[in-house]
Amino acid sequence: MPNLKDIKTRIGSVKKTRQITSAMKLVAAAKLKRATDAATAAKPYKEKLEGVLRRVAAAAGDDVDTPLLQTRETITKRAVVVLSSDRGLCGGFNNNLLRKASPWLTEQGDQPAHVVTFGRKSTGYFAKRGWPEARNVEDWAKLPKAEIIGDLCDQLVTGFVDGEFDEVWVVYNEFVNAITQVPTFMKLLPLALEDAGESSAPGGDYRYEPDASSILGTLLPLYVRTLVLQAFLETEAGEHAARMTAMDNATNNASDLIASLTLDYNRARQAAITKELIEIVSGAQALEG
Repeated sequence: MPNLKDIKTRIGSVKKTRQITSAMKLVAAAKLKRATDAATAAKPYKEKLEGVLRRVAAAAGDDVDTPLLQTRETITKRAVVVLSSDRGLCGGFNNNLLRKASPWLTEQGDQPAHVVTFGRKSTGYFAKRGWPEARNVEDWAKLPKAEIIGDLCDQLVTGFVDGEFDEVWVVYNEFVNAITQVPTFMKLLPLALEDAGESSAPGGDYRYEPDASSILGTLLPLYVRTLVLQAFLETEAGEHAARMTAMDNATNNASDLIASLTLDYNRARQAAITKELIEIVSGAQALEG
């Protein structure tokens, strides 16, 4: 029979754990609201910029001559940016992404990719597996996004234009809703602007000054930054959503465990009382006899 003191101590311990997980859930929910607002607010800008670029590229036709749109015939070296969180307690948010990223990187070719990791979880994951990391950034959520994204995109664009990389990919969790985050492999460079959607929408002819190629040369690096910013914002929103869900499940499990332990405690207490009564009755009968 379990000891009453041990059960009571465990109930108190689980109650304290439930308080912690409940508080973490509330904190994650508050951060999630801000993160989702930021990710949602950035999408219209990205879509509008993409529409403008498609329209300009369609108007330029075969005259477009910018290295960011040129596909290399032979792919020998890739740069891969992996976005993860710095902290755990967020369910399978990081593991689901990294377990798909590792075999995907292996399948890309014999030459190791130029891997840039953001977040302690991705850094530790690749370090344990002996994967060479060209650069890692930790605690990125605490840094100004404009600064880290500007520096990152400048290095990626320069490396691609100079021929150091033939492709650039961004691996991150796409935020769908508070429950679903989808591991996503986005080819960042070379950029692909399809002659569809807004480029074919009615609106008349446009004249571009100085010319379409010059405009693309200015807007395409801005578009690269916009895509990377969107990936960072969705990663941040997905982390808070996953942590809120994980802490909610942990709180519910703690409540279930407390209920189960309370039942065990009451049963053990009832058994102890029954045992004492039996001993008292047995002693009284012995005295009478």
